[in-house]
This record gives sequence, structure tokens and C-alpha cells, in this order.
Amino acid sequence: MASKLNWLRAGVLGANDGIVSTSALMVGVAGAGTGIGGILTAGVAALVAGAFSMAVGEYVSVSSQRDSERAAIRRELAELESNPEGQIDQLAHMYEARGLAPATAHQVAVELTEADPLRAHLDVEYKLDPDDLNNPWSAAASSAVAFTLGSLVPLVAALVAPAAWMPWPIVVATVLALLVTGVVSARIGGSGKRIGMLRVLLGGIVALAATWLIGTLVGTPVH
Repeated sequence: MASKLNWLRAGVLGANDGIVSTSALMVGVAGAGTGIGGILTAGVAALVAGAFSMAVGEYVSVSSQRDSERAAIRRELAELESNPEGQIDQLAHMYEARGLAPATAHQVAVELTEADPLRAHLDVEYKLDPDDLNNPWSAAASSAVAFTLGSLVPLVAALVAPAAWMPWPIVVATVLALLVTGVVSARIGGSGKRIGMLRVLLGGIVALAATWLIGTLVGTPVH
């Protein structure tokens, strides 16, 4: 359940990144007086670059984590082979530290070791399931897809709305999308919906305002 929530949280964050970063770039380009063609080009470029960046970053991060997990598994296997009795005592001490009586802790350690010593140690020491290691390819794909879906929000808004209205359709679509991600984030985190929506809205609005200001001050129109 916890791993599913982590993946859902990562997906929401990836979508939120796609919404904000792509919208902000498009609004900044619009602020420079750029035509609809340039705005859409900037949005597509932001989508592609961001999706690849998210995928590569997530792949590297999860690969490093999986390498650490595999190293922990190898280390525990070596210790179990070289000193099995000492590992039972170590496991018992860990359960004592969690509040079990010494005799109970030792009995639990013995029974868990008889069932699956590696899993017993990995669970207590690392909260790790040897049969459920993180997959960097899945993580990379999930991040890229989430970012892409988020980036499509401002792109679709720019496509379907009249060019003369830019950048307001992008801003409205971004605000609505951030409200949704804020509610979902709040539910995942168990916090209040208002707080969740306020957090993402504040960050998104600041980003939009900043890029719009930069675009109007120093931008050069591209048609």
C-alpha cells in the first residue's frame, strides 16, 4: 500500500511539474508579444525537454537506490552465511529496541530466521522487500508520462482558445489543473484540501507572474 501511495504521489508531482513549467514558459513567451505559433512551439519544446529530463532524472535516482538495495542484500547474505547465530542475536536486539521483552524478542528472531532469515533482517534494518525492488525503467516511464499529461493542459488550452485571448486561457487552465492536483495531493498526504490547493496555486501563480514579467520586460517577439 505504501509503495502504491509513493508512486501515486510521484505521479501527481510529475504532472504538477509539467503543468507549471510548461505553462510558465508559454506565458513568458506570450508576454514578449510572441504569436500563437511561437507560444505553441515553446510549449511543445517544454513538454519534450521536461519529459526527457524527468525520465532521465528518475532513472538515475531509482537506479542508485536499487544499487544500494542490492548492496544491502549482498551484505546481509554474507553476514548470515558467516555468522548465523550472531545475526539471530542482532535481530533479537532490534526487536528489544522496539519494545519487546528480551525473551520474546529472541523467540521472534528465532522463528523469523527459521522462516526466512534474509527477509527478516531486510525488513527490520532497511524496510526492504527483496522481491519488490524499485524498477528504474518503470519509474522513468511513469515520470515522463505524468509530466507529459500535465504539460498537455496549457497546450490544449492554447490550441482551442482564440489567439487574441492569450495568455489568459493558459492561465485559467493552469489554475484549474493545479486545483485538481492540489486536492489529490491533499488526499494522499492526509492534509486539508484548502492547504493543498493553496500550496500548489501559490507556487504556480508566482511562476506564471515571474515569467510573464520577464517576457514583457526583456523578451523579443517571435512570430
